[in-house]
Amino acid sequence: MNNTNDTYNASDIQVLEGLEAVRKRPGMYIGSTGPRGLHHLVFEIVDNSIDEAVAGGCDQINVTINPDNSITVSDNGRGIPVDTHPLMGIPALEVILTTLHSGGKFGGSGYTISGGLHGVGLSVVNALSSRMEIIVRRDGKVHQQFYEQGKPVSELQVIGDSKETGTTIYFVPDHEIFEEIVFDRDILIQRLRELAFLNSIITISFQDNREEEPYTKELHYSNGLKDFVTYVNKSKETINADPFYVECRKEDVVVQAAVQYNNGYTENLYSFANNIRTQEGGTHEIGFKNALTRVINDYARKNNILKENDGNLSGEDIREGMAGIISVLVKEPQFEGQTKTKLGNTYIRGIVESAVYEYMEDYLNENPPIARKILEKAISARRAREAAKKARELTRRKNALESSTLPGKLADCSDRNPAHCELYIVEGDSAGGSAKMARDRNFQAILPLRGKILNVQKSRLDRILANEEIKAMITAIGAGISEDFDIKKARYHKLFIMTDADVDGAHIRVLLLTFFYNYMRDLIENGYVYIAQPPLYGTKRGNEIHYFHDEDKMNQFVTASNKKWTIQRYKGLGEMDPEQLWGTTMNPENRAILRVTIEDAIAADQIFSDLMGENVEPRKEFIQTYARYVSNLDI
Repeated sequence: MNNTNDTYNASDIQVLEGLEAVRKRPGMYIGSTGPRGLHHLVFEIVDNSIDEAVAGGCDQINVTINPDNSITVSDNGRGIPVDTHPLMGIPALEVILTTLHSGGKFGGSGYTISGGLHGVGLSVVNALSSRMEIIVRRDGKVHQQFYEQGKPVSELQVIGDSKETGTTIYFVPDHEIFEEIVFDRDILIQRLRELAFLNSIITISFQDNREEEPYTKELHYSNGLKDFVTYVNKSKETINADPFYVECRKEDVVVQAAVQYNNGYTENLYSFANNIRTQEGGTHEIGFKNALTRVINDYARKNNILKENDGNLSGEDIREGMAGIISVLVKEPQFEGQTKTKLGNTYIRGIVESAVYEYMEDYLNENPPIARKILEKAISARRAREAAKKARELTRRKNALESSTLPGKLADCSDRNPAHCELYIVEGDSAGGSAKMARDRNFQAILPLRGKILNVQKSRLDRILANEEIKAMITAIGAGISEDFDIKKARYHKLFIMTDADVDGAHIRVLLLTFFYNYMRDLIENGYVYIAQPPLYGTKRGNEIHYFHDEDKMNQFVTASNKKWTIQRYKGLGEMDPEQLWGTTMNPENRAILRVTIEDAIAADQIFSDLMGENVEPRKEFIQTYARYVSNLDI
């Protein structure tokens, strides 16, 4: 081995000053430089305004998308301090905007409870913006300063007088950092709505100025979490029209929770700590679940609904058809887990459990008819669970070597490494036959489905497990279902839904996604589920053929080539021969695929409920709202 010490010295050590580290590795601070990271910039600034609200200094936040996809966020809080920092010798505003891990959230008296604990929010947004303008209204004056790529390009100046207080931040995301700068209105509104639910004193005004007629929306929910669960259940028939609600402060922890039951079969529990969505749960969620299980079983015993020899209802039984929100405000939250969204403070569990138990006990005693309906539903859920347990045993694949247990119509692949393997779930036996001939047998498996699977949004698990097509999918995937689901046992790390490009095909896609979302959600959350996208058009001239997924692009090609082409519109997979299907849809080298993601579980659940639930009105409203965006409709 050659000794190369003489070429490795102090000059090779790179020191990144100020916010250079953020620009060098933006993904470390905002997750990605794609759409997720872009929208995160807005949320970082809004979270600062929310912290002002929690501190009691703000009740109005305005968020505007400007015509050029720049953003303006304004609040009526106390205004960022502008006096000179005693240690740094520059205005406090400049310290906050140019220094990581700075701010009023590290032991000072500025904030007792905060969501943005890391102190990186404003400085990171500043570093990743080509231009930023800050206007601060406080102490009777209006102060202004400009920045470019994280560095001040002007002094902090007083530009006027004002009796109002607050902060306005205008920023332009940097094209050198982000792949594409286009804000999605729906993504922003989903998070802003969530924050408005969690903070009932706040009004958030949203405006999108990118169209000729600006889009505006005002978000204010005076009933807070009660409005939140009502929103979650808006497409469902509810059991307790007036939700259970608790709000109390214990040991400097603020606990809020709301519960409303519906006539469905899925549980929707959303937990938050300091306004941050704790997707992996944590001690507050455990305390909530424990309290609910204990208080309902105790009520059932005291009122002789459960007899002496009856076993206790499980938490799963009790939470069937429940929409629940649990939110805590904690002085020093400890976040852990893979995505740092799991609350770890151990003492929170006991605080939440005692608060929810106490208030829920009073609620049940004061509302006996509702209590009885909740218990009847839970007892019915237990019966169905016991029936489902027996059915589940029949679908559970004992181990990967027992290939005889796989469904007969599955054409499996020869590779046994799940990371290499793909499963195509194909509409119909005819298309399944083409796909079997087209595939690479080494790593691609084909499972044809006959007709449309059961709508799981309207069915209990025992009935779902009796459906032959669903049983075939569960067995083929090999990871179980519902609470038994274990993604480590999945036999394929890529699952493709491949259906015809017509109304029936779209319906089958939605049915399959509804099933995965409700009973195998980890597949979606881990990026295992894809939509295969066969071409919609083929243009042929002699032996030359070109495929297109978009009608406009096809028309542009035909016009530009100035030749006569035979155009075919593919409505079914069966219209392609195996070579075409492989070349356009299944060949990893050039196929067009769409990964299914859950950006916002609450919004996803709402869409599935609207489209697949019992109530017709939400479906009509959805169609009326989005019909004008349909580009391909088969009649």
